[in-house]
Amino acid sequence: MISVSILGIKEDKKNNYKKIDNTNCDYIHLDIMDGIFVKNKVDYNEEYLFKKKLDIHLMVEDVKSYIEKYKKLNPQYITFHLEVKQNINELINLIKDNNIKVGISIKPNTNINEIIPYLSLIDLVLVMSVEPGKGGQEFIESSIYKINELKRIKEEKNFNYLIEVDGGINKDTINKVKNADIKVVGSYITNSLDYEEKIDILKKAN
Repeated sequence: MISVSILGIKEDKKNNYKKIDNTNCDYIHLDIMDGIFVKNKVDYNEEYLFKKKLDIHLMVEDVKSYIEKYKKLNPQYITFHLEVKQNINELINLIKDNNIKVGISIKPNTNINEIIPYLSLIDLVLVMSVEPGKGGQEFIESSIYKINELKRIKEEKNFNYLIEVDGGINKDTINKVKNADIKVVGSYITNSLDYEEKIDILKKAN
């Protein structure tokens, strides 16, 4: 499955969002940043109401307040970072209480063992294959091991989470992450003149 990150779209947003909404992508990926957890600050102020299912990635410290804000968009997933200095179980329950599926993301330098205690409780694991905070970075190869290990654990324990990967995914790197269920793709699609064509290339390559 392909989730399109709209982070790189800076001009004519409504028109370009509509174009993406009319492609055959599976999700729209909203990157939300607070300028604290990561250097950049990005909010989504409902410039366009997507028909596609939303996959919201919170790169923020105050996760609770952002859950309250973005639950109004009725997303399928809200994902927060394992590295936040908060009670992880409490955040999982808060998202579930709003009838939204829960994702946890891990940065490239975070050991996969740190997320294992939560795998039975969540619906999605987001492996960052770049440092979170800005688009257009190169794919970090060590992410492949994490994805493959998460798949092994999932099958061994009969867990239900999906594996998502985000960062540096394009037609050349998508084959490296075949064990990820959802591939988040940004600049490869949004920097092109034909979004549908790029999505089709990715789906065929995978």
